[in-house]
Amino acid sequence: MSGDLHLTDTRPSDPVSLVVRRRIRPGREGEYEALLTEANALLARIPGHRGTGVVRPPPGEQEYTLLARFDSLSAAADWELSPERADWLARIAPLVDEHVSFEKQPGLDFWFTPPAAPRLRQPPRWKMALLTLAALYPVSVSTSWLFGEALKPWLGHYPMPVRALPQMVVVVLSMTYLVMPAVTRWATPWLRR
Repeated sequence: MSGDLHLTDTRPSDPVSLVVRRRIRPGREGEYEALLTEANALLARIPGHRGTGVVRPPPGEQEYTLLARFDSLSAAADWELSPERADWLARIAPLVDEHVSFEKQPGLDFWFTPPAAPRLRQPPRWKMALLTLAALYPVSVSTSWLFGEALKPWLGHYPMPVRALPQMVVVVLSMTYLVMPAVTRWATPWLRR
């Protein structure tokens, strides 16, 4: 399948995301979803795998985005070159109408790449860091207040690591699905300047 990872442009110790966009044939979504579950299990066995996310298409569209995060380029390469991945790709081939794109993105760059423009040049990292800080700060402060004060009667007796988990879930989901998409759309002219 096209879009193989090029392993020469990022230091091996940098975190990296593999972002794959595929158009699934109509009526084959259920089979693809089952194979995505298998892919998650396969990825979880790769040392250095940090997590996987799936962006499902809106109603009427067929393009899925699979995001796999790794703690290093070499861990991503282990998945890229694995026989398990090759077998999985062969099994999804009949379900895929079109292979849209395959990218390697360092750090948090996935948040800054619009799905409709997968080959778009990334903004300078200092701008991405500044925008992420500006977006994350109010989310972090508000969730800290919510989980530290407002929900204290219900959560206060749990140890800090247990209380922190639901807070982090809210922060990550808010940033990924609400805040960063809105903020990056709003700040696009500045980011691209």
